[in-house]
Amino acid sequence: MKNLFLFCRAGYEKECAAEIQQRAAELNVGGFVKTNNNDAYVIYQCFDENGADTLASELSLSSLIFTRQMFAASELLVDLPEQDRVSPIVEALSQLSKCGELRVETPDTNEAKELSAFCRKFTVPLRQGLKKSGALLGAENPRRPIIHVCFIGPGKAYAGYSLSHNSSPHNMGIPRLRMAADAPSRSTLKLDEAFGVFLTKEEQESRCRSGLNAVDLGACPGGWTYQLVRRGMMVAAVDNGPMNEKLMETGQVKHYRADGFRFEPPRKNIYWLVCDMVEKPSRVAELIEAWAINAWFKEAIFNLKLPMKSRYKEVRVILDTMAEIFKENNIDYRMQCKHLYHDRDEVTVHLWLFPEKGVNYADLG
Repeated sequence: MKNLFLFCRAGYEKECAAEIQQRAAELNVGGFVKTNNNDAYVIYQCFDENGADTLASELSLSSLIFTRQMFAASELLVDLPEQDRVSPIVEALSQLSKCGELRVETPDTNEAKELSAFCRKFTVPLRQGLKKSGALLGAENPRRPIIHVCFIGPGKAYAGYSLSHNSSPHNMGIPRLRMAADAPSRSTLKLDEAFGVFLTKEEQESRCRSGLNAVDLGACPGGWTYQLVRRGMMVAAVDNGPMNEKLMETGQVKHYRADGFRFEPPRKNIYWLVCDMVEKPSRVAELIEAWAINAWFKEAIFNLKLPMKSRYKEVRVILDTMAEIFKENNIDYRMQCKHLYHDRDEVTVHLWLFPEKGVNYADLG
């Protein structure tokens, strides 16, 4: 297939396009971008007939900042007949065999969401047609490729596949999280999503567990602290503003009325550092660098607020600068950055220091 379909947040098509152009070029897969403002998706059309297949297998979804989900796609199917939309789609997917799952989706826009009811109903006959053709297995198999059919309008769809090991587990790459009734603010969903995106369930059980110590810089009123507390951690909440009273009643939170940029942890057994301060992204990055150089934490999740223009370029410069500083200071690390569903004009970064050296959790409890 020659088209790579990329889901993104509406309004961030330019950032998604700039990123895929750069990353595809790094893999020597030539092509060009097709997109419109607020479509919530980008098409990268490769010059080579199998270019999208190469990208779907060799370009890690987790390494893309502004892409929620991606799949190798056929040419746009148009004027799908109302009396039989199944046959043209099955034909377009004739080269696929024994896929393990079907997802019928739409871009994340209000206009496209109007097709959601149709997509749910259409999934049943399409699944039957794909099973009959051999493109889809009789029972779901999480280890096999995933078939995607994305309707971008009435009678218009892209059809293709993603590889199960390089794909979001969620339709359209969007996790469905519920806002807890007792959470102090909606920002709590950002950290909840971040833990789910950056860590597997097994990793969360060992690295986001009861007894670990955490610091929340810019904590007020406690949206991110809430996620740490509900996982059993002891939290130093740093903010000059007031904290949520129910959080303070848990006995797991110590409130430091201080400037997050000047605060130094009194104890150096911090596992998690989290930060969601409304500040220039370069200043937040410098703060995280300083904590990393001092080895004041093991893992961090922090947000970088985005400028109005050149957003991808700005993020790339900051991440590259951090990488250079860590190299200069002989810091081993893993770093991942993602524009999460619950983010708006910001991206979320996960930083894990010295990942290969392991950690004695007893020392951090």
